Amino acid sequence: MGNVYSGVTMKSDTKMTEHAGFLLFLALVTVGLIAISLPFAAPLLWATMAAIMFHPLHQWFLDRRPKAHNRAAIATMLVIFFAVLLPASWIGTKVVEEAALVVTAFQEGNIDVAAWFRDIFAALPAQVQQALAGYGLSDFDVVQNRLEQVVTESAGLIARQAVAIGGGALSWFLAFGVGLYVTFFLIRDGRQTAEAIVNALPLNRPIALRMADRFVAIVRATIKGTGIVALMQGLLGAITFWIVGMPSIALFGVLMAIFSLLPAIGPAIVWLPVAIYLLATGAIWQGVVVIVSGVAVIGMVDNALRPILVGRDTGIPDWIVLVTTLGGIATMGIAGVIVGPLLAGLFLAGWGMLQDYLYPDLAKAD
Repeated sequence: MGNVYSGVTMKSDTKMTEHAGFLLFLALVTVGLIAISLPFAAPLLWATMAAIMFHPLHQWFLDRRPKAHNRAAIATMLVIFFAVLLPASWIGTKVVEEAALVVTAFQEGNIDVAAWFRDIFAALPAQVQQALAGYGLSDFDVVQNRLEQVVTESAGLIARQAVAIGGGALSWFLAFGVGLYVTFFLIRDGRQTAEAIVNALPLNRPIALRMADRFVAIVRATIKGTGIVALMQGLLGAITFWIVGMPSIALFGVLMAIFSLLPAIGPAIVWLPVAIYLLATGAIWQGVVVIVSGVAVIGMVDNALRPILVGRDTGIPDWIVLVTTLGGIATMGIAGVIVGPLLAGLFLAGWGMLQDYLYPDLAKAD
């Protein structure tokens, strides 16, 4: 009997050792793959997001030619190129040009911020002027000097970034090419890839499917809720500034699109100071147009479009969206706009499914 138990124990120990060795092997190759792919993390992320967002369009092409998988993927890539990449490149070029002109104007003294503040200050009621003077906000030369320091530092930052971009042009084009290449195959083979990932997850299949559905829903909601709403608010803001004759409308539009990520205040950070400046300098109808557009048009876009585009099934509170968006930007740059809320949504979804995972019998009973 002792030999029998000893043999069973040895077989059990051998099996456990083999199991641990296999898991160690999987962990090592996974870490190695992540390390090798890390330089292309950003293009791989954007490729995945694009494949998820444009999957319905690819399916639309595929429904008309069921066996033409390559043609459907190529048609989808053409839509992405002409509808997204080309406009984004043009807008980026215009913003860089206008930002450079603003920096040059500050450096050459063509923009007199102190004079602007004097005009605005003079148009304010006497009581407001006294209150501002009590806080030391009437010393316009100090304001001018501080703004000039900020602009000078910004100019240096822009110069350093330009050198970095120029020095890494080959890397940028390589990453761009990898992103397009991966996007094509994720669009074409996305369904099979998703099924393989779900099957490989060490989770019960119902839980894995729910997590996958939740992941796709959050990605689409985040991109539509941040991207499309920000694009619309920035576009409407740029049109408003064009109507009233403001310069650098592309730069202002992009700034409003960026600040639209902040709940409650959003684009008002940009259009409200512009409206105050216009009213204080005697451009009454222009200032009124900016205020009306900002409140009734730009400000209402978020309330009108976000429920339609996002829906109410994401379950992410606004304050969590704000914190994770800003944290994502600070950690990962522009990609953090998507990654931050995405991780927050998966975090909430995972904890929401914890009871079903621990007590699957109760979930089936419900």
